[in-house]
Amino acid sequence: MKTMKDTLGRNINYLRISVTDRCNLRCMYCMPEEGICKKEHEDILSLEEIYEVVKTCSELGISKVRITGGEPLVRKGLIGLVQDISKLQGINELALTTNGVLLSKYAYELKAAGLDRVNISLDTMNEEKYSYITREGSLNNVMSGIAAAEAAGLQPIKLNTVLIGGFNDDEIESFANLTLDRRIDVRFIELMPIGQAGHWSKKHFISNTEILNRVKGLQPIQSDDPSSPAKYYMLPGAKGKVGLINPISHAFCGSCNRIRLTADGKFKPCLHTETEIDVKEVLRSGASLKEAIKETILQKPEQHNLNCQHNKPIARDMYRIGG
Repeated sequence: MKTMKDTLGRNINYLRISVTDRCNLRCMYCMPEEGICKKEHEDILSLEEIYEVVKTCSELGISKVRITGGEPLVRKGLIGLVQDISKLQGINELALTTNGVLLSKYAYELKAAGLDRVNISLDTMNEEKYSYITREGSLNNVMSGIAAAEAAGLQPIKLNTVLIGGFNDDEIESFANLTLDRRIDVRFIELMPIGQAGHWSKKHFISNTEILNRVKGLQPIQSDDPSSPAKYYMLPGAKGKVGLINPISHAFCGSCNRIRLTADGKFKPCLHTETEIDVKEVLRSGASLKEAIKETILQKPEQHNLNCQHNKPIARDMYRIGG
Protein backbone atom coordinates (compact mmCIF):
# COMPACT_ATOMS: atom_id res chain seq x y z
CA MET A 1 0.00 0.00 0.00
CA LYS A 2 1.38 3.41 -0.97
CA THR A 3 1.89 6.04 1.70
CA MET A 4 2.56 9.77 1.58
CA LYS A 5 4.66 11.33 4.31
CA ASP A 6 5.24 15.00 4.98
CA THR A 7 8.56 16.55 5.98
CA LEU A 8 8.00 15.47 9.61
CA GLY A 9 7.25 11.86 8.72
CA ARG A 10 3.50 12.09 9.35
CA ASN A 11 1.55 9.67 7.18
CA ILE A 12 -1.01 11.71 5.21
CA ASN A 13 -3.93 9.43 4.36
CA TYR A 14 -7.02 11.61 4.95
CA LEU A 15 -8.65 14.00 2.47
CA ARG A 16 -11.46 16.35 3.48
CA ILE A 17 -13.41 17.75 0.52
CA SER A 18 -15.72 20.74 0.58
CA VAL A 19 -18.19 20.31 -2.28
CA THR A 20 -19.87 23.68 -1.74
CA ASP A 21 -19.55 26.83 0.35
CA ARG A 22 -23.34 27.26 0.33
CA CYS A 23 -25.43 26.35 3.35
CA ASN A 24 -29.10 26.28 4.32
CA LEU A 25 -28.30 27.71 7.78
CA ARG A 26 -26.63 30.95 8.88
CA CYS A 27 -24.88 29.97 12.11
CA MET A 28 -23.59 33.08 13.85
CA TYR A 29 -20.00 31.96 14.31
CA CYS A 30 -19.77 30.58 10.79
CA MET A 31 -21.69 32.57 8.16
CA PRO A 32 -22.74 36.19 7.65
CA GLU A 33 -26.44 36.87 8.25
CA GLU A 34 -26.99 37.99 4.66
CA GLY A 35 -25.55 34.76 3.30
CA ILE A 36 -22.77 34.53 0.76
CA CYS A 37 -22.14 35.71 -2.76
CA LYS A 38 -23.12 32.88 -5.05
CA LYS A 39 -20.15 31.67 -7.06
CA GLU A 40 -20.41 31.11 -10.79
CA HIS A 41 -20.45 27.50 -11.93
CA GLU A 42 -16.95 27.73 -13.39
CA ASP A 43 -15.57 29.09 -10.10
CA ILE A 44 -16.07 25.82 -8.24
CA LEU A 45 -14.85 22.33 -8.99
CA SER A 46 -17.23 20.14 -10.93
CA LEU A 47 -18.15 16.77 -9.44
CA GLU A 48 -16.08 15.16 -12.19
CA GLU A 49 -13.05 17.23 -11.16
CA ILE A 50 -13.56 16.35 -7.51
CA TYR A 51 -13.69 12.68 -8.43
CA GLU A 52 -10.46 13.02 -10.43
CA VAL A 53 -8.73 14.55 -7.41
CA VAL A 54 -9.95 11.78 -5.10
CA LYS A 55 -8.96 9.08 -7.61
CA THR A 56 -5.44 10.48 -7.91
CA CYS A 57 -5.15 10.90 -4.14
CA SER A 58 -6.21 7.27 -3.63
CA GLU A 59 -3.44 6.16 -6.00
CA LEU A 60 -0.92 8.01 -3.84
CA GLY A 61 -2.06 6.71 -0.46
CA ILE A 62 -5.20 8.54 0.65
CA SER A 63 -7.53 5.94 2.21
CA LYS A 64 -10.05 8.07 4.09
CA VAL A 65 -12.32 10.70 2.55
CA ARG A 66 -14.77 13.06 4.24
CA ILE A 67 -17.24 15.18 2.27
CA THR A 68 -18.09 18.54 3.82
CA GLY A 69 -19.38 22.00 2.96
CA GLY A 70 -20.95 24.54 3.61
CA GLU A 71 -23.75 22.02 3.70
CA PRO A 72 -22.83 19.19 1.30
CA LEU A 73 -26.40 17.93 0.90
CA VAL A 74 -27.39 21.09 -0.98
CA ARG A 75 -24.97 20.18 -3.81
CA LYS A 76 -26.83 18.58 -6.71
CA GLY A 77 -25.44 15.22 -7.78
CA LEU A 78 -23.85 14.45 -4.43
CA ILE A 79 -25.31 10.93 -4.21
CA GLY A 80 -23.63 10.04 -7.50
CA LEU A 81 -20.30 11.40 -6.28
CA VAL A 82 -20.56 9.32 -3.11
CA GLN A 83 -21.27 6.24 -5.20
CA ASP A 84 -18.29 6.86 -7.47
CA ILE A 85 -15.84 7.53 -4.63
CA SER A 86 -17.02 4.49 -2.67
CA LYS A 87 -15.98 2.25 -5.58
CA LEU A 88 -12.40 3.53 -5.71
CA GLN A 89 -9.77 0.99 -4.79
CA GLY A 90 -7.90 2.06 -1.69
CA ILE A 91 -10.68 4.19 -0.15
CA ASN A 92 -11.46 2.35 3.07
CA GLU A 93 -13.67 4.94 4.74
CA LEU A 94 -16.09 7.46 3.26
CA ALA A 95 -17.86 9.85 5.62
CA LEU A 96 -19.86 13.06 5.47
CA THR A 97 -20.26 16.05 7.77
CA THR A 98 -23.69 17.68 7.67
CA ASN A 99 -25.89 20.00 9.70
CA GLY A 100 -28.54 17.27 9.50
CA VAL A 101 -31.35 19.43 8.15
CA LEU A 102 -31.74 17.37 4.95
CA LEU A 103 -30.51 14.08 6.34
CA SER A 104 -33.93 12.50 6.85
CA LYS A 105 -34.46 12.86 3.09
CA TYR A 106 -31.12 11.42 1.99
CA ALA A 107 -29.90 9.03 4.73
CA TYR A 108 -31.00 5.79 3.04
CA GLU A 109 -29.78 6.92 -0.40
CA LEU A 110 -26.40 7.85 1.04
CA LYS A 111 -26.04 4.49 2.74
CA ALA A 112 -27.03 2.64 -0.43
CA ALA A 113 -24.52 4.70 -2.41
CA GLY A 114 -21.68 3.55 -0.18
CA LEU A 115 -21.39 6.17 2.57
CA ASP A 116 -20.10 4.65 5.81
CA ARG A 117 -21.09 7.19 8.44
CA VAL A 118 -22.00 10.79 9.21
CA ASN A 119 -20.93 13.55 11.56
CA ILE A 120 -23.75 15.92 12.44
CA SER A 121 -23.15 19.45 13.68
CA LEU A 122 -25.42 20.28 16.61
CA ASP A 123 -24.67 22.99 19.16
CA THR A 124 -27.85 22.94 21.23
CA MET A 125 -30.87 20.75 21.88
CA ASN A 126 -33.04 23.70 22.82
CA GLU A 127 -35.41 24.74 20.01
CA GLU A 128 -35.28 28.47 20.78
CA LYS A 129 -31.51 28.53 21.12
CA TYR A 130 -31.13 26.48 17.93
CA SER A 131 -33.29 28.93 16.01
CA TYR A 132 -31.24 31.81 17.44
CA ILE A 133 -27.75 30.46 16.71
CA THR A 134 -28.67 29.19 13.22
CA ARG A 135 -30.86 32.20 12.40
CA GLU A 136 -34.21 30.41 12.02
CA GLY A 137 -33.13 26.78 11.56
CA SER A 138 -35.44 23.98 12.77
CA LEU A 139 -34.15 21.63 15.46
CA ASN A 140 -36.91 19.13 14.62
CA ASN A 141 -35.42 18.63 11.15
CA VAL A 142 -32.04 17.80 12.66
CA MET A 143 -33.46 15.37 15.21
CA SER A 144 -35.36 13.62 12.43
CA GLY A 145 -32.13 13.46 10.46
CA ILE A 146 -30.28 11.84 13.36
CA ALA A 147 -33.03 9.24 13.71
CA ALA A 148 -32.93 8.53 9.96
CA ALA A 149 -29.15 8.11 10.02
CA GLU A 150 -29.47 5.63 12.89
CA ALA A 151 -32.16 3.67 11.05
CA ALA A 152 -30.14 3.64 7.82
CA GLY A 153 -27.07 2.24 9.58
CA LEU A 154 -24.82 5.28 9.14
CA GLN A 155 -23.08 4.53 12.42
CA PRO A 156 -21.45 5.32 14.70
CA ILE A 157 -23.03 8.75 14.46
CA LYS A 158 -20.83 11.54 15.72
CA LEU A 159 -22.39 14.77 16.95
CA ASN A 160 -20.03 17.74 16.67
CA THR A 161 -20.83 20.34 19.32
CA VAL A 162 -18.92 23.62 19.34
CA LEU A 163 -18.63 24.68 22.96
CA ILE A 164 -19.72 28.32 23.29
CA GLY A 165 -19.43 30.02 26.63
CA GLY A 166 -22.66 31.61 27.79
CA PHE A 167 -24.67 29.80 25.13
CA ASN A 168 -24.54 26.02 25.41
CA ASP A 169 -22.22 25.29 28.32
CA ASP A 170 -25.36 24.67 30.39
CA GLU A 171 -26.12 21.68 28.13
CA ILE A 172 -22.84 19.83 28.59
CA GLU A 173 -24.35 17.12 30.80
CA SER A 174 -27.36 16.67 28.50
CA PHE A 175 -25.13 16.14 25.47
CA ALA A 176 -22.91 13.68 27.35
CA ASN A 177 -25.96 11.70 28.46
CA LEU A 178 -26.94 11.10 24.82
CA THR A 179 -24.15 8.53 24.74
CA LEU A 180 -25.69 6.40 27.48
CA ASP A 181 -28.37 4.54 25.52
CA ARG A 182 -27.54 5.22 21.88
CA ARG A 183 -24.59 4.44 19.64
CA ILE A 184 -23.77 8.12 19.38
CA ASP A 185 -20.41 9.77 20.00
CA VAL A 186 -20.67 13.38 21.18
CA ARG A 187 -17.57 15.43 20.39
CA PHE A 188 -17.12 18.80 22.02
CA ILE A 189 -15.02 21.18 19.90
CA GLU A 190 -13.35 24.32 21.17
CA LEU A 191 -14.45 27.49 19.39
CA MET A 192 -11.75 28.44 16.88
CA PRO A 193 -10.89 31.98 15.71
CA ILE A 194 -11.65 31.46 12.01
CA GLY A 195 -13.38 34.00 9.76
CA GLN A 196 -16.73 34.98 11.30
CA ALA A 197 -15.69 33.43 14.61
CA GLY A 198 -12.60 35.62 14.83
CA HIS A 199 -14.40 38.26 16.90
CA TRP A 200 -16.52 35.68 18.71
CA SER A 201 -13.81 33.40 20.01
CA LYS A 202 -12.25 35.50 22.77
CA LYS A 203 -15.59 36.48 24.28
CA HIS A 204 -17.21 33.04 24.07
CA PHE A 205 -14.22 30.69 24.29
CA ILE A 206 -14.39 28.04 26.97
CA SER A 207 -11.85 25.26 27.34
CA ASN A 208 -12.97 21.68 26.86
CA THR A 209 -11.54 20.89 30.27
CA GLU A 210 -14.86 22.25 31.56
CA ILE A 211 -16.51 19.03 30.31
CA LEU A 212 -14.33 16.95 32.63
CA ASN A 213 -15.26 19.25 35.51
CA ARG A 214 -18.99 19.07 34.77
CA VAL A 215 -19.52 15.43 33.76
CA LYS A 216 -18.56 13.21 36.64
CA GLY A 217 -17.67 9.61 35.93
CA LEU A 218 -16.03 10.09 32.52
CA GLN A 219 -13.23 7.58 32.09
CA PRO A 220 -10.48 8.02 29.46
CA ILE A 221 -10.35 5.30 26.81
CA GLN A 222 -7.96 4.40 24.02
CA SER A 223 -9.03 5.75 20.63
CA ASP A 224 -9.49 3.28 17.77
CA ASP A 225 -7.75 5.82 15.53
CA PRO A 226 -4.44 7.23 16.86
CA SER A 227 -4.63 10.08 14.33
CA SER A 228 -8.03 11.25 15.61
CA PRO A 229 -8.00 14.81 16.97
CA ALA A 230 -10.36 13.76 19.75
CA LYS A 231 -9.45 12.42 23.16
CA TYR A 232 -12.20 9.98 24.08
CA TYR A 233 -13.95 9.20 27.33
CA MET A 234 -16.90 7.01 28.33
CA LEU A 235 -19.53 7.08 31.00
CA PRO A 236 -19.92 3.73 32.81
CA GLY A 237 -22.07 1.35 30.74
CA ALA A 238 -22.55 3.84 27.90
CA LYS A 239 -23.03 2.71 24.31
CA GLY A 240 -21.31 5.80 22.88
CA LYS A 241 -18.29 7.95 23.68
CA VAL A 242 -17.59 11.55 24.64
CA GLY A 243 -14.79 13.16 22.65
CA LEU A 244 -12.87 16.35 23.34
CA ILE A 245 -11.29 18.20 20.41
CA ASN A 246 -8.99 20.87 21.77
CA PRO A 247 -7.28 22.82 18.98
CA ILE A 248 -6.72 25.81 21.26
CA SER A 249 -5.83 24.42 24.69
CA HIS A 250 -4.14 21.19 23.55
CA ALA A 251 -2.93 21.17 19.93
CA PHE A 252 -2.94 17.77 18.20
CA CYS A 253 -0.75 18.72 15.24
CA GLY A 254 1.81 15.99 15.89
CA SER A 255 -0.59 13.31 14.66
CA CYS A 256 -2.33 15.32 11.92
CA ASN A 257 -2.87 13.13 8.86
CA ARG A 258 -5.07 15.31 6.65
CA ILE A 259 -5.18 17.73 3.77
CA ARG A 260 -8.19 19.71 2.58
CA LEU A 261 -9.73 20.57 -0.76
CA THR A 262 -11.97 23.65 -0.92
CA ALA A 263 -15.01 23.96 -3.16
CA ASP A 264 -13.25 26.58 -5.27
CA GLY A 265 -10.37 24.20 -5.94
CA LYS A 266 -7.64 25.00 -3.44
CA PHE A 267 -5.60 22.44 -1.56
CA LYS A 268 -4.93 23.49 2.04
CA PRO A 269 -2.16 21.65 3.87
CA CYS A 270 -3.46 22.97 7.21
CA LEU A 271 -6.82 24.38 8.28
CA HIS A 272 -5.18 27.27 10.10
CA THR A 273 -2.77 28.55 7.46
CA GLU A 274 -3.27 30.89 4.53
CA THR A 275 -1.15 28.57 2.35
CA GLU A 276 -3.14 27.23 -0.62
CA ILE A 277 -2.29 25.33 -3.81
CA ASP A 278 -4.56 26.04 -6.78
CA VAL A 279 -5.61 22.57 -7.90
CA LYS A 280 -8.37 23.97 -10.11
CA GLU A 281 -5.74 25.66 -12.25
CA VAL A 282 -3.75 22.41 -12.30
CA LEU A 283 -6.75 20.41 -13.46
CA ARG A 284 -7.76 22.86 -16.16
CA SER A 285 -4.25 23.47 -17.48
CA GLY A 286 -3.32 19.82 -17.75
CA ALA A 287 -0.44 20.15 -15.27
CA SER A 288 0.50 17.26 -12.99
CA LEU A 289 -2.14 16.66 -10.33
CA LYS A 290 0.11 14.21 -8.52
CA GLU A 291 2.79 16.87 -8.17
CA ALA A 292 0.26 19.34 -6.76
CA ILE A 293 -0.81 16.77 -4.16
CA LYS A 294 2.80 16.08 -3.20
CA GLU A 295 3.51 19.81 -2.96
CA THR A 296 0.54 20.27 -0.64
CA ILE A 297 1.79 17.57 1.69
CA LEU A 298 5.33 18.92 1.75
CA GLN A 299 3.96 22.33 2.77
CA LYS A 300 2.21 21.03 5.88
CA PRO A 301 3.47 23.10 8.81
CA GLU A 302 4.78 21.52 11.96
CA GLN A 303 1.88 23.02 13.92
CA HIS A 304 -0.67 25.81 13.89
CA ASN A 305 -0.33 28.90 16.07
CA LEU A 306 -3.93 29.22 17.32
CA ASN A 307 -2.82 29.23 20.92
CA CYS A 308 -0.21 31.94 20.38
CA GLN A 309 -1.02 35.25 22.05
CA HIS A 310 -0.66 37.27 18.86
CA ASN A 311 -2.28 34.80 16.48
CA LYS A 312 -4.16 36.49 13.64
CA PRO A 313 -7.26 34.57 12.46
CA ILE A 314 -7.10 33.40 8.86
CA ALA A 315 -9.26 35.30 6.39
CA ARG A 316 -11.29 32.39 5.02
CA ASP A 317 -14.47 31.55 6.87
CA MET A 318 -14.99 27.93 7.87
CA TYR A 319 -17.80 27.46 5.37
CA ARG A 320 -15.36 28.47 2.61
CA ILE A 321 -12.81 25.88 3.74
CA GLY A 322 -14.90 22.89 4.71
CA GLY A 323 -16.00 21.76 8.16
